Amino acid sequence: MTAEQPAQAPTQVLRIVLVDDHAIVRHGLRSILERESDLEVVGEASTAAEADAVVERTRPEIVLLDLKLSTAADTEGLDLCARLTRRHPDLAVLVLTTFLDDQLVVEAIQHGARGYVVKDVDTTELLRSLRAVARNESAFDSHAAAAMVRSMRVQPERPKFTERELKVLRLLAHGLSNREIGAELYISETTVKFHVRNIMRKMDAGSRAEVVYEASKSGVI
Repeated sequence: MTAEQPAQAPTQVLRIVLVDDHAIVRHGLRSILERESDLEVVGEASTAAEADAVVERTRPEIVLLDLKLSTAADTEGLDLCARLTRRHPDLAVLVLTTFLDDQLVVEAIQHGARGYVVKDVDTTELLRSLRAVARNESAFDSHAAAAMVRSMRVQPERPKFTERELKVLRLLAHGLSNREIGAELYISETTVKFHVRNIMRKMDAGSRAEVVYEASKSGVI
């Protein structure tokens, strides 16, 4: 008699809310995302008030957020991002916008976003970014990453890291997941998580994206 094969764990379906003031953009994004078996659009909003209500009702894992939600203000989405991440600490916000201002990228991270991509990003990169922020990893397209680096002006005092923490930090900056970092350094994923927590604590950072930004600004990486 042969041993039974262990059942394969089902893929987690990531629930997403789309926040954009243009219905045609939301429709296009929904069409792209719902082709993926692990992604489900559970709500849409065109204003900050609608977004508050939809997120409260659907409790998604991810909000895909445009920063400009009205003609009155170009960055209304920043306040919304801060409010949503404060009310729902496990929520991953990925900014998807036409704006690529260096300071705006930094402010989005400071307001709680885990990633920042511009709307000309290709589909593959957008999907990768969504899955990355759901794993509590940072996600930047090449334009946003370059903008973040350019915005770094001050060189604050560097935290003290162990040699292993520095290696983990450099791999974080290259966008590797915990599993990929573990494979690169020949350590377990659990050990990687331990180092990431220590790095975040030393940098007083609330997210992996903030860690990468602060480490770059201070000259650590």
